Amino acid sequence: MPEMTTWYAQLTKPAWAPPAWLFGPVWTALYAIIVVSFGTVLYKAVAKELSWTVALPFILNAIFNLAFTPLQFGLKNNWLASLNILLVLGTLIWAMIVVWPHLRWVALVNIPYLLWVAFATGLQLTITYLNR
Repeated sequence: MPEMTTWYAQLTKPAWAPPAWLFGPVWTALYAIIVVSFGTVLYKAVAKELSWTVALPFILNAIFNLAFTPLQFGLKNNWLASLNILLVLGTLIWAMIVVWPHLRWVALVNIPYLLWVAFATGLQLTITYLNR
């Protein structure tokens, strides 16, 4: 972990980048939202109350979300992390759109996640550009 933090600390970042300590608390809150809302969608898909086509973007989003840290900090690859965060954003938007007619609360409760991922996407793309 210290090697990863040192590498990230040495990257050129925009002036508007939040302090590193903020990411932990924000992601803790967001993961609580994700577990409850995504879990509900998956439960309903397994129970055949929702189509798997509705659950698919949630599954893909979770995979892409979990892949970000290994790509960014394990491989130390800003380009792959940028591609990945775009996939996180895209699948989240897709998930919110397809779930809206079925479980509106799931789409609404994920608005903070959407806002953070949109911000994180801009941050990651900027960091990638600044460190090319």
